[in-house]
Amino acid sequence: MLVWLLTGRLLGGGLLGGGLLGGGLLGGGLLGGGQGASAADIGLEIGRNVILGGELAVTSNYLYHGVSESDDHVAVQADLHADFSGTYVGVWSSTRDDTLDPYADYDVEIYAGHRFALGSEWSAGVDVLSHYFVGGNQDEGSADYQQLRASLGYLDRWTVSIGVIPNAVHYWFDERAGRSLAWFGETAGQYLLLDCGLFATGGAGYYHADGTGTLTRGGGYPYGNVGLAFEHRRWRGDVGYFVAQGTARRLLPYPIPSDRFAGTLSWQF
Repeated sequence: MLVWLLTGRLLGGGLLGGGLLGGGLLGGGLLGGGQGASAADIGLEIGRNVILGGELAVTSNYLYHGVSESDDHVAVQADLHADFSGTYVGVWSSTRDDTLDPYADYDVEIYAGHRFALGSEWSAGVDVLSHYFVGGNQDEGSADYQQLRASLGYLDRWTVSIGVIPNAVHYWFDERAGRSLAWFGETAGQYLLLDCGLFATGGAGYYHADGTGTLTRGGGYPYGNVGLAFEHRRWRGDVGYFVAQGTARRLLPYPIPSDRFAGTLSWQF
């Protein structure tokens, strides 16, 4: 799936949760042997070597880096992107809980990057994105940030990525404590169980934020998930069990999901 390999955020409750890497982690039926749509069937060719595509999803819990940005509530997410023979640009958005800092109604990301073919099975990519919190009552000022990420993937079965956020907002539980450097590493994969389109899925990651001088110390936490996914043509459903170390609540204002199970239904176009 283009969006996942490009941006590293899942749409909904797929691998590593909640935003890109979108609703169909590694998905899109590109593993061959499932019932998903083929790569050639997805997207609209609007010019020479230009493909326009996207995804719509609804998730029971918007999870990202193991914590819930929807406070255990349903979120609706969408992506639209254009691919220029391996170079891509796009925009992704999700609803969120406006009672969580920075009290915005929506997350919006604008991203761009490039994929490099490393033979017939392996690929690499680099991408940059700018994350914006939109709407709501953001009295404490902007919490927007930028991110740079590099990834390595094997077919659409496995990927590993590392990213850096140079201007991440640092928190002490629910209180802002300034900005600092943050980085994360993630790996995720899926395995075809049945030719009807049933997959076993799993992923793990680690998020770390530097301290802000004498105000707060830095730290990090691991997170991960296991689950199942089913694909049929352009549709994909994911269910998963998500875990995150409690340290996450000291570094971010978002709760660890009380119901560790989450699911997503997505449609690619």
